[in-house]
Amino acid sequence: MEKKNIIKEKSFAFEIEIVNLYKVLSEKKEFVLSRQVLQSGTSIDANVRE
Repeated sequence: MEKKNIIKEKSFAFEIEIVNLYKVLSEKKEFVLSRQVLQSGTSIDANVRE
């Protein structure tokens, strides 16, 4: 039986929210800010999985 990893679950959920925020900011033509948010928000999950 595999133990649940709460950190992985929460970081993945956070990444989903970041992608949604990126979409909203892109629609409002905030391209630079949206790209920075996407890069920094998704790096958390990448670091946790590493």
